[in-house]
Amino acid sequence: MAIFVALATLVFIILIVITSLIGFFQPGFIEKHYFSPYRIKYHGEHYRFLSHAFIHAGFLHLGFNVLALYSFGTVLEEYYFPILYGEKWGRAMFLLLFTGGIYASCLLEYFLYRNKENYASLGISGSVSSVIFAFIIISPLSEIGFFFIPMKGWVAGLLLLALSYIFLRKKRKGEYQDPISHESHYSGAVFGILFMLATRPATVWQFVLTVLESFR
Repeated sequence: MAIFVALATLVFIILIVITSLIGFFQPGFIEKHYFSPYRIKYHGEHYRFLSHAFIHAGFLHLGFNVLALYSFGTVLEEYYFPILYGEKWGRAMFLLLFTGGIYASCLLEYFLYRNKENYASLGISGSVSSVIFAFIIISPLSEIGFFFIPMKGWVAGLLLLALSYIFLRKKRKGEYQDPISHESHYSGAVFGILFMLATRPATVWQFVLTVLESFR
C-alpha cells in the first residue's frame, strides 16, 4: 500500500534516477543543467535553479540521495503529513516542502558564487536535507542510521551538518574538491525547520521539549 500512497516521492525518485543516468552517459547534459550562479545571473539561465537537482556526480552520490529521499519522504508523505495537514492536503504540503527545498537550498549558494564563472554544483541534496530535517522536527527521537550507525534523529541531524561543515572548510582551503554543494545542506535544513515552524509551529516547540526531556 505504501508504494501507491507515497506517489510523489516515488515519481521524484524515478525522475531523478532517469535524468541522472542520462547525465552519466552524456556529459553535455550535465553541463547544460548543473547549478551555475554565474550563468543564471549573466545569461538568464534561471532553469538551473531547478534542473541541477535532477542530476548527480556519480552512482554513490545518486544512491545516497535516493535512499535518503525514499526513507524519509515516504514516511512524511504517507504517514506524518496526512496526520498533520489532513488526508486532502498532506501530499500537497509534501510537494511544497520538497520543491520549495530545491529552490531555497540553493539561494545562499547563488549569492555566494554568482560572480564566480567556474563555480558549479549539482544534486538533490539540499531538498533532501529539507525533508530530513522536517522529519527530525516531527520525530526527533526516532532512530536514524547515520552511515548505518543507529542514533537518535536529532543527533544524526547535528552530525550531518558537522560533516558538511568539515567538507565545506576543506573545499574552501583547496584541500578537497567535489561538485556537491555542502552549503545547500545547511540552507535545506533551515528551510525544512522554517517550513514546519510556519505551517505547524507546535511541532517545533514539541521538538524542543522532547529533546530536553530526553536528557532527564
